[in-house]
Amino acid sequence: MNFLRGVMGGQSAGPQHTEAETIQKLCDRVASSTLLDDRRNAVRALKSLSKKYRLEVGIQAMEHLIHVLQTDRSDSEIIGYALDTLFNIISNDEEEELDDGEDENSIRQSEDLGSQFTEIFIKQQENVTLLLSLLEDFDFHVRWPGVKLLTALLKHLGPQVQQIILVSPMGVSRLMDLLADSREVIRNDGVLLLQALTRSNGAIQKIVAFENAFERLLDIITEEGNSDGGIVVEDCLILLQNLLKNNNSNQNFFKEGSYIQRMKPWFEVGDENSGWSAQKVTNLHLMLQLIRVLVSPTNPPGATSSCQKAMFQCGLLQQLCTILMATGIPADILTETINTVSEVIRGCQVNQDYFASVNAPSNPPRPAIVVLLMSMVNERQPFVLRCAVLYCFQCFLYKNQKGQGEIVSTLLPSTIDATGHSVSAGQLLCGGLFSTDSLSNWCAAVALAHALQENATQKEQLLRVQLATSIGNPPVSLLQQCTNILSQGDKIDRRGSKIQTRVGLLMLLCTWLSNCPIAVTHFLHNSANVPFLTGQIAENLGEEEQLVQGLCALLLGISIYFNDNSLENYMKEKLKQLIEKRIGKENFIEKLGFISKHELYSRASQKPQPNFPTPEYMVFDHEFTKLVKELEGVITKAIYKSSEEDKKEEEEKKTLEQHDSIVTHYKNVIREQDLQLEDLKQQISTLKCQNEQLQTAVTQQVSQIQQHKDQYNLLKVQLGKDNHHQSSHSNGAQMNGIQPEEIGRLREEIENLKSNQELLRSQLAEKDSLIEKLKSSQTSSDTNEATASARNSEQIAELKQELATLKSQLNSKSVEITKLQTEKQELLQKTEAFAQSVPVSGESEAAIAAKTTDVEGRLSALLQETKELKNEIKALSEERTSIKEQLDSSNSTIVILQNEKNQLEVNIKDAKKEQDDLLVLLADQDQKILSLKDRLKELGHPEEEEDESADQDDEDDEDEDDDKSQGDN
Repeated sequence: MNFLRGVMGGQSAGPQHTEAETIQKLCDRVASSTLLDDRRNAVRALKSLSKKYRLEVGIQAMEHLIHVLQTDRSDSEIIGYALDTLFNIISNDEEEELDDGEDENSIRQSEDLGSQFTEIFIKQQENVTLLLSLLEDFDFHVRWPGVKLLTALLKHLGPQVQQIILVSPMGVSRLMDLLADSREVIRNDGVLLLQALTRSNGAIQKIVAFENAFERLLDIITEEGNSDGGIVVEDCLILLQNLLKNNNSNQNFFKEGSYIQRMKPWFEVGDENSGWSAQKVTNLHLMLQLIRVLVSPTNPPGATSSCQKAMFQCGLLQQLCTILMATGIPADILTETINTVSEVIRGCQVNQDYFASVNAPSNPPRPAIVVLLMSMVNERQPFVLRCAVLYCFQCFLYKNQKGQGEIVSTLLPSTIDATGHSVSAGQLLCGGLFSTDSLSNWCAAVALAHALQENATQKEQLLRVQLATSIGNPPVSLLQQCTNILSQGDKIDRRGSKIQTRVGLLMLLCTWLSNCPIAVTHFLHNSANVPFLTGQIAENLGEEEQLVQGLCALLLGISIYFNDNSLENYMKEKLKQLIEKRIGKENFIEKLGFISKHELYSRASQKPQPNFPTPEYMVFDHEFTKLVKELEGVITKAIYKSSEEDKKEEEEKKTLEQHDSIVTHYKNVIREQDLQLEDLKQQISTLKCQNEQLQTAVTQQVSQIQQHKDQYNLLKVQLGKDNHHQSSHSNGAQMNGIQPEEIGRLREEIENLKSNQELLRSQLAEKDSLIEKLKSSQTSSDTNEATASARNSEQIAELKQELATLKSQLNSKSVEITKLQTEKQELLQKTEAFAQSVPVSGESEAAIAAKTTDVEGRLSALLQETKELKNEIKALSEERTSIKEQLDSSNSTIVILQNEKNQLEVNIKDAKKEQDDLLVLLADQDQKILSLKDRLKELGHPEEEEDESADQDDEDDEDEDDDKSQGDN
């Protein structure tokens, strides 16, 4: 604590002795009181003193307050007081009232004090973990001061606190829950906490992103009203920038999650833009910066390209272009929108093509590029806006040879509008290039250089551009006019920097002549150019002119390195001798090095965007620095090479050019062969498909024919019928004699078609015979079914009649037996009664006995007859059952035969349909044969009689087949 006491002693106005004693007593009460109320009151008193006496409360009470957080978690009120006290100790509250006498030194001392207390607090990592666990408490008086305290810790010692939270279990996840809190104060402070947490820490940024931060933040922005929202929207946008900037993983996750599409409503600002509040301007500025983070040129090319395509597909680029062309937009928003559109279209052909088609809402409509270039060459426009337009033009032409050609074409004589009603991009660039404003000269020169970047075709095309300097004088080329202005130097009175115009023109000429020997020849053809360059390089000028000397040396070096020795007076060797004689090789190389040693060179080489604080800093272009880096070494080597080495290098160049031409030729041949191969592959695939279809059709035909054959054989076995097949015949005609190749090919094709025709006719004949057999089989099966059914019905009727007769006989016999039994019982009763009452004589007993015997005989005879009748009835019942089974079997057979009949009818219909298809196919074959014969006639080869007779026979057979099929139908 000694360093804290030293800070305390250094304060100009320390606390009174009584206040220090009060703080000590309160700390003792917090440490020793057993009653919770006493401890709570003591902590509340420390809180009230902590703002004014930060140092004393921090030194004496921090340890006790941390102990309270550990032991009194059940009481949310004392926890809230303790957290508020710690926050007052650690934070540098902006609302704290500072005396008028306090200077920057006092403020810095206060910040150091907060950092020192933060270091004491996080020395024990358990304290930060304890604070994270307290944030799980939903109580407002605990969660809110906890969020503020953790935010203050991150502001003072961010990396250390970030590392502690990163290793803490579920540390980041607990903080993400703050965004879902229904209380806006906690949610908004949670956003500020996450801002501090995610600053410059990629690992935490990834965890926060995968905890669904993008979804929650975009929801908050939508709820708050997008760009019309308040400072909460600003805080969310800053947090989104922290998560996405220089984090490729999060950028890819943002794109894959379709969050780019949700950015489009942010820019629906409408036409009435009169009410632009400061907060809305800030929000839109941050939204545009967020888009630029996703498509920044420093990102990996693949990630940038995918984001650019997504922005075009969802309509975001179109929305930005709408803002770009709208009226009433604040200047800073318009500038940032231009920069954003620039990076959205940079290197993306689809987006560049769309931007080229955008028109400004004027009468008549003008392309957006023309409108922007008008602003760039207008010296009354703000400097930052002109820089933004230049960047937009550069991005439009970046890796866009189509766009470069369109810009250069507006300068060519055939495309210039003679009426003068419309202004083209090329005319605006030329106007800026030769105006009296040095800044316009520089911007136009750099813009025109980008139209030539890595495009040898356009460099040659630009040589055709002719300019009318004044009435009565002949036109001069653009190249000549540039060198004329360059040679005039400071003779022309210009507004702005003295060297800016010359630097811009020299950069344009260096870009134009590099990798273009034809342009070098045109440049050297003007006899004044080389003496001017050598004179500029040889002079000992001031420090400001050294850059111009370096650029002149670079231009002269390019004229040597890319020289094809087509001009005898300015061959490589002669130019090098001129340099050695008038300048000196060492001096030339030293002047060439002035470019890369310039203080503004390294600044321009860092980023593609021309971002300059003032016009005086606008000296180098980013793409030009790449060219200097590429050519400085090779020019130095070229200057020191001897003539023999030059000759050897020329031979090597010629060999390489020949090799390149051969390679290019073979590449073209291979490309053509690839195209032919692709066409053949497509034809093969088409033929394969047709072949598969024909194979399928043939397979179906064969299977159907086999099925018909199987059905026919089955019917033949069942019905016992013998059938005969008709044999097919074919008489193919051949053509004799050796004919030319075309006639032979046609004859072969005719023979193939005839053979196919005969094959189809044979198949048709087989189908006809099969149909006839199936019809006859069906008729015979129907007759047999009817006969068997009638015979079975007659047998059943006879059996039923016989059974009814037997039943009636059985009933009559049963009645007679019953009657006799009744009569027997009566006789027996009478006999017994008579024997008891009257003694009978022997004669009467004999009569009675005889009568009784007679009755018993008759009865036994009846019983025997009844038994026989029963046996006969039983036999008849069995016979009836057997006949019934036979009837059921007959019915099932009838059903089977009926099903077979239906199947045969279906097969007959299918066969007829196939027969019709075959007839159509035969007609097509005949038509094709006739057309081929006509071609033979056209070729002057007469037909043979044999072919004609054969064709006649084929036509007769076809007519007979048609008649037969019509008769069947």
